[in-house]
Amino acid sequence: MKQINVAIDGTSSSGKSTMARALAAYSGLTYIDSGAMYRAVTLYCLRHNLVSDDGVVNEARLKKHIGDIRISFRKNEKGDQETYLNDENVEREIRTLRVSNFVSPVAAIPFVRHAMVAQQQEMGRLKGVVMDGRDIGTTVFPDAEIKVFVTCSAQVRAQRRFLELQSKGDTDVTFEDVLRNVEMRDHIDSTRKESPLRKADDAIELDTSLLSLEQQNQWIFQLYDNYPA
Repeated sequence: MKQINVAIDGTSSSGKSTMARALAAYSGLTYIDSGAMYRAVTLYCLRHNLVSDDGVVNEARLKKHIGDIRISFRKNEKGDQETYLNDENVEREIRTLRVSNFVSPVAAIPFVRHAMVAQQQEMGRLKGVVMDGRDIGTTVFPDAEIKVFVTCSAQVRAQRRFLELQSKGDTDVTFEDVLRNVEMRDHIDSTRKESPLRKADDAIELDTSLLSLEQQNQWIFQLYDNYPA
């Protein structure tokens, strides 16, 4: 295994998490899903009535509790990584459309990002990490040895996300609901003041709109293999 960090940024449902997991399995790097960390904070907010139905976060109350929010990752018996919020497995709950609808405003709060970035940087301090998110190559690991920026059309991303939710039994959601969520998150992520979604100057861009999972994974494998040991 090469002692490097790999930063994979991009829009929601563009395939970056799938690529990151595949690269971790291929290379032996440790996979960190930064998006799951913000989803876990959002779930905490929803459970503690810290966010209104129209997406307004009670920042004063959340700030008092941010130090109590501990997020970790553990592998299950199948070897799949799952997200834990204060030692509770919340992997399934954080992937619901309900959490998706509120994660962008929560993730845009500066003190939330500062807390999560500090945890992420500690995870990658000794190298050997592949992490995906919105600001990994620009804020979390600006010195990452490999940086990738993943794009994909909103329609394709919404269809992927819709099928994923359907497969998990979330049959009440419509494609139009998912598409609106994708477009809303794109706008919030790219226009927020704190660590907005943008391509790092030295990142390599990949559009996955017309690529199969095998094709995009082979692309990242080759990029990793070509990096000097």
